Amino acid sequence: MTAVRQDAWSAEDDLILAEVTLRHIREGSTQLAAFEEVGEKIGRTSAACGFRWNSCVRKKYETAIQYAKTQRQKRNYLKKQAPAAGVPHVASLASIELEEGLYKSEGVSEETISIDAVIRFLRQWKATVQDNNRQLKYLEKELREKEEETSRLRSENERLSKEVNEVQTDYRVVNDDYKALIQIMDRARRLAFLNEDDEEIKTRFKMDANGNLERIE
Repeated sequence: MTAVRQDAWSAEDDLILAEVTLRHIREGSTQLAAFEEVGEKIGRTSAACGFRWNSCVRKKYETAIQYAKTQRQKRNYLKKQAPAAGVPHVASLASIELEEGLYKSEGVSEETISIDAVIRFLRQWKATVQDNNRQLKYLEKELREKEEETSRLRSENERLSKEVNEVQTDYRVVNDDYKALIQIMDRARRLAFLNEDDEEIKTRFKMDANGNLERIE
């Protein structure tokens, strides 16, 4: 059972993925088989290998992919055209050339590329474009949602900031009123004390039986 790794892809992992996938393309195998082989080698799932290939590695090897497909078509063409006795020899030479990785752009003509190969290539290209379009639409949708969420949070922040400013203004008004009230109460208290003192020190008189005023101590 293939272990499921969670670490990031290294340059060596990407190189193994590219080499194995290109070899499978040259040999006429499927990419799924390539991803399974890579998964066994580096301890990842075939789905993870496929995603890595389509999302990142494939872009770096477009020229090599086209050449691998051309080599595959050339190999198939030579197998069909060569005499039965010469097929093993031709196949052996082609295998040696492919395994040594001699990427030489030669011998490519209209005769070496069949109509079926062009159709298959266009279908694969169409599938790739459709996948990219689906991924683009998903990313655009996610971007719109993020923008809407950002706008909502910005509006909420503005509303809360406004409420905080209003509360701070109300607090300052109440605080000023409270200070003014304390000052008024303090003045009133001092005035009350002064009035009591005046009444105490004020001289009082009363009239006696003869109609004369006398001071009351």
